Amino acid sequence: MISLDEAVTARLESHGERFEVLVDPDAALEIKRDEFDGDLEEVIAAEDVFEDAARGDRPAESALEEVFETTDPMEIIPEVIKRGEIQITAEQRREMQEQKRKQLINRITRNAVNPQMDDAPHPPERIESALEETDFRIDPMEPVENQVDEALDKLRPVIPIRFDTVTVAAHVPADHAGSAQAQIRQFGDLEREEWQPDGSWIGVVEFPAGLQNDFYDLVNELSNGEAETQMVKDEDDLDTR
Repeated sequence: MISLDEAVTARLESHGERFEVLVDPDAALEIKRDEFDGDLEEVIAAEDVFEDAARGDRPAESALEEVFETTDPMEIIPEVIKRGEIQITAEQRREMQEQKRKQLINRITRNAVNPQMDDAPHPPERIESALEETDFRIDPMEPVENQVDEALDKLRPVIPIRFDTVTVAAHVPADHAGSAQAQIRQFGDLEREEWQPDGSWIGVVEFPAGLQNDFYDLVNELSNGEAETQMVKDEDDLDTR
């Protein structure tokens, strides 16, 4: 379960009665969209249905039976969320906006590059500063992934930006290949790999363009700076021998 401080109220008014439940705001949105596949018990603050959650008042069992045809809170809670409205305070709205703003900046930073600077990644600070110059406002009740396109439309007049992926080949010497390749292959989509006769390993990995520096840092760390990396545009760019 979550704490009361983390929860928002979902409220349904039906048959002259009011029903309220306390739930995590993000989970409430997923439930409302039929996208929730987690454990309900982990995203609610109380395994209960209230008439007034602030006072702790509960509706009569006869009212629950009339509206939901059950008195089981775990069956009623999703119905209240789906059929009712999600209530959030001004403070909760601000906190949710700030959280989603950070998530949005992180998502854009991971995927975006500067096409005027040889597709170099944009630092998070640049994305954040550019967003502040626009009139874009985070919707705290909307998933971050649904707001990315609008944010990009607002950013393009301010900074050169586009979403892209890159493909990079990493050639790791034999002394480090055994331990390094496991982490490198998990960084993105491993397109191909080859073990060389000398025991070295070559892996070709595709990942969001904004993570280039993170990838190079990882490869250098795992190989003590002895690995070689090469951007791959097509098969002719890769010499694995």
